[in-house]
Amino acid sequence: MDETQTNRNLTSDEQHLIRWMLEHGEPGATEFLPQVEGLQVLPTRCPCGCASIDFSIDGQPKPIGSMHIIADFVYGGNSDLCGVFLFEQEGLLAGLEVYGLAVDAPKTVPAPDVLRTLPLAPPIA
Repeated sequence: MDETQTNRNLTSDEQHLIRWMLEHGEPGATEFLPQVEGLQVLPTRCPCGCASIDFSIDGQPKPIGSMHIIADFVYGGNSDLCGVFLFEQEGLLAGLEVYGLAVDAPKTVPAPDVLRTLPLAPPIA
């Protein structure tokens, strides 16, 4: 990483998406809403060029503990299906992962109005 690279603020699209995901995510996800104001995006990028980002809160280093998904959604149709999830580590918002299921990983974050939950498959008998 270049030493001149610094954390950046969330874009308005990123902040809107994160808030929506916390409000519609797993039980307890809303407890992370107060952390959104202190979020910054770390300068590291995924090598594939996708829109995934890692967070720092109030300039602190990224947590390194176990990752727990707190909001998980999909978007698109069968031919262009993608997903996005928000995760925490050590009780802190740690990142947003955007990935492709039927296509390459998206280079932009989705709008909340296209997100939906993926229905659970029935148990195998």
